[in-house]
Amino acid sequence: MSPYSLSLLASHHNPKMHTLSFLSHSPHHVPNHTSKPKNFPFQFSPHSHTINGPSSSLLLTATKSSPFLLSTPKFASFRVLAASLPEARSDEPTKTSGLLKTLQLGAMFATWYLLNIYFNIYNKQVLKVYPFPATVTAFQFGFATLMINLIWSLNLHRRPNISGSQLAAILPLAVAHTIGNLLTNISLGKVAVSFTHTIKAMEPFFTVVLSTLFLGQRPTFWVVSSLIPIVGGVTLASMTEVSFNWIGFTTAMASNLTNQSRNVLSKKLMTNEEEVLDNINLYSVITIISFILLVPCTILVEGVKFTPSYLQSAASQGLNVRELCVKSVLAAFCFHAYQQVSYMILQMVSPVSHSVGNCVKRVVVIVSSVIFFQTPVSPINTLGTGVALVGVFLYSRANRIKPVPKTN
Repeated sequence: MSPYSLSLLASHHNPKMHTLSFLSHSPHHVPNHTSKPKNFPFQFSPHSHTINGPSSSLLLTATKSSPFLLSTPKFASFRVLAASLPEARSDEPTKTSGLLKTLQLGAMFATWYLLNIYFNIYNKQVLKVYPFPATVTAFQFGFATLMINLIWSLNLHRRPNISGSQLAAILPLAVAHTIGNLLTNISLGKVAVSFTHTIKAMEPFFTVVLSTLFLGQRPTFWVVSSLIPIVGGVTLASMTEVSFNWIGFTTAMASNLTNQSRNVLSKKLMTNEEEVLDNINLYSVITIISFILLVPCTILVEGVKFTPSYLQSAASQGLNVRELCVKSVLAAFCFHAYQQVSYMILQMVSPVSHSVGNCVKRVVVIVSSVIFFQTPVSPINTLGTGVALVGVFLYSRANRIKPVPKTN
């Protein structure tokens, strides 16, 4: 699931910071009055709010009288001169905080990539010996649901209050999310991990087509140009893929269509600003709904394949049940954890930066899976995958170029 797509429904509200603004045109400009004139409109109050505007000698909001009025010229002079000293405007704290933020962001990106690598490896290992993608997907949603409720119960993140209008808007997104993850797991069970992720590089193509058809958004020349290497690269990689399988290919393509349809729905079903959820809670609610939707469908399609009796029967046929259970839990944990980290990153960077990071993540996953599973790749297949990923990177950069408005 693309986290920045869900942010279309999320509203980031930063609490207003209330501070005291005390500015002066010149360090030598000191008031010479010793008492507050009758018509003086401002008072120094601990509850005063900052007002942003042109430079002035003093910008304060009148609230209520305070016993700490600056009435002596000596104290006022000290305050103004202190504000003008070089030490008072030192950039050292800003540089330090900026460095810490960069290090934190780098660590979060590394964690995001690492969790993705382990998820794809464990998930592929599970699907190879346990070919029930609906059951595996339902288990992952169920495990994530348990973790979400644990986070809410421990007050690690605020539990949302869902209204009827919110639920009506979220439900179509949850349906698309459920189908998209299920189709991805079907593809991973049929073809190599690297090939599935190469096909999923086609997501920008479906984004542009669906946005044009249903939202009337005409792409720029640079966006359309970036789609050429994406389509060409995926085609070249598919023609030379050793593990090519039509079921794996079509389900991966269908997951692209489903995921990008979810993005279009998120734009058309946006609720009022007062009703929207933050990114993490929106993902959490969608995950819980997806679990509720998928369980009956899984039982209908695949039956109950995770009972002790079935696992015991499978063990008698050579299946290592303990290893299956351990890797299923690890895959489910990584599945939820990388989604959470992804949304945390999205709150710190712009959607375009997140998109670039997602492109790099796909490269890391493809390379690591090829090395781990020793997937045979031909030079032409490698070239096709590389061209497609370059196109995805160019697409994320082209989205930053705004069309020039037409002038009459």
